[in-house]
Amino acid sequence: MTSLLFAFLIAMAPAPKDAPAPNWLEFRGPDGTGHYTGPKLPSTWSPTTNVVWKTEIAGKGWSSPILVNGLLIQTTAVAKGSDHDLRVIAIDAESGKVKWDKSAFVRTSTEAGKMHAKNSYASPTPVSDGKIVIAHFGHMGTACYDLAGKELWKTDKYSYDPQHGNGNSPILVDDNVIFSCDGNDQQYIVALNKTTGKEVWKTQRNTPARLKFSFATAQLIEHKGKKLIISPASDIVAAYDPKTGKEIWRVKYPVPGWSLIARPVYGNGLLFICTGYVTQHLMAIDPEGSGDITKTNVKWVARKFVPNTPTPLIVGEELYTIADQGTMSCLDAKTGKVHWAERLKGKAFSASPILSDGKIYITSEDGIGSVIAADKTKLDVIQTNDMKEKTFASIVPANGAIYLRTETTLFKFADKK
Repeated sequence: MTSLLFAFLIAMAPAPKDAPAPNWLEFRGPDGTGHYTGPKLPSTWSPTTNVVWKTEIAGKGWSSPILVNGLLIQTTAVAKGSDHDLRVIAIDAESGKVKWDKSAFVRTSTEAGKMHAKNSYASPTPVSDGKIVIAHFGHMGTACYDLAGKELWKTDKYSYDPQHGNGNSPILVDDNVIFSCDGNDQQYIVALNKTTGKEVWKTQRNTPARLKFSFATAQLIEHKGKKLIISPASDIVAAYDPKTGKEIWRVKYPVPGWSLIARPVYGNGLLFICTGYVTQHLMAIDPEGSGDITKTNVKWVARKFVPNTPTPLIVGEELYTIADQGTMSCLDAKTGKVHWAERLKGKAFSASPILSDGKIYITSEDGIGSVIAADKTKLDVIQTNDMKEKTFASIVPANGAIYLRTETTLFKFADKK
């Protein structure tokens, strides 16, 4: 009994203060859901409120940071004359000090290509398995590092004409890193071995779209015990076998859609897809079957206040969306019924929302941060915060703190005790 009691007390003891913060290893965190379950986050922040530290970041990049064993890792693009130095930066999460800063690629303006005014040359969020970090710069290359900053491999084999720059973030599935290449000239999804960077499989899209460029991050789901990679492209969304890359099924959009950005969302047995420009639709799909399942598996379609950039958020049986223009909606995930739709503060939105303790956190492009109760009966804004600076990156929560990247600076916010 004494041994059992001792073991119980050890298990219940609080973690030491120097224990590493929980990891946030990819775009939108664990499983790509945007859900955070750690200690309570601050509801109030500003350039002078609840600031633990702030670190200026050279160059320009809209990628969100990830948190890996106490390191915040993000990408940026630093102008060097007419060239672009694509860099990977690791920052200590406790102190805000830069631990290492590596140049992955240097690209000329011709190689980098034209970029949309709202994009950057470092927009995809890195991904990690807790031991290595993979930074992706779209058509300009992909590089892998260990946590000490040692380069393990890099490749620029997967080049294409991107139209508006890079966008989709890589994901890790078992031993592979997976990303899509949807340009004007070619469209495919590819898996590389995460340890070597060697190609494992490559699958052509065969999309009928007239405008073929898109930027959506893929999503791994498990539906009825079967794993599928869900990857939207222009005019279609398709499911792929993670091991072989074989296309399992596809769904066509109600109207042509391109330049997709929002990541797929899975919940309540349904898959939710935003179909891109110009007439956005939100589709609920049963991810079962094979072949063309458009006529049999689309359960409902919404046409109002559909986002193109911010990824929707599942909370229980509700689906929350934030349109680029700022209208937030709450829908019944199973039926598509709109509970409410109201305008948020902020000129426009590109970041994706996260969920913590029954509250939704979101930032606008002009730096207005909102904390909103997850309430299907009404829009209940608990707090608004103004960073007074462009903010395209999504919030990263960890260990009771918020990490937020603005145009020039990475901030850490936490409630002062």
